[in-house]
Amino acid sequence: MQEIMAVIRMNKMNQTKKALADAGIPAFVAREGYGRGKGLVNQAVLDGAAAGNEEAIALLGTKGRLYPKRIISIVVPDNQVKEAVDALISVNKTGQAGDGKIFVMPVSDSVRVRTGEAGEAAIV
Repeated sequence: MQEIMAVIRMNKMNQTKKALADAGIPAFVAREGYGRGKGLVNQAVLDGAAAGNEEAIALLGTKGRLYPKRIISIVVPDNQVKEAVDALISVNKTGQAGDGKIFVMPVSDSVRVRTGEAGEAAIV
C-alpha cells in the first residue's frame, strides 16, 4: 500500500474529485493548507539575509506570503499508484508555478475501524 499526498490549487478540487473517481479511486481525505514554493523568494534577498543584512531580513518579512492550497491524502494498493498520480496530474497541471506537488510514501498497515479488516482489505 502507498499513501499519495498531493498539494493542489484550491480551484482544482472539484476536477480532482471527478478525475480520481473516474480512475476508480473514490475515497480520500482533503484538508485546507497554506504554502509557497521556492520560486517566490528572491535568491539575492536570501543571500543578503544569510549574510546578516538588515534590509534583506526586513524584506523577507513582507515577501513570500502563503497561498491557500488543498492537501489530499489517498491510500491505495501498490497497483493503483500510477493511476492515481496520473489522474492528479491530468487535472492539476497548468504549466504554471503553483501547480502543486505529489508525494508517494509507503504505508505499513491499515485497519477499517467498523469491521476490523486490516491491510489492503481495509482500503478496497
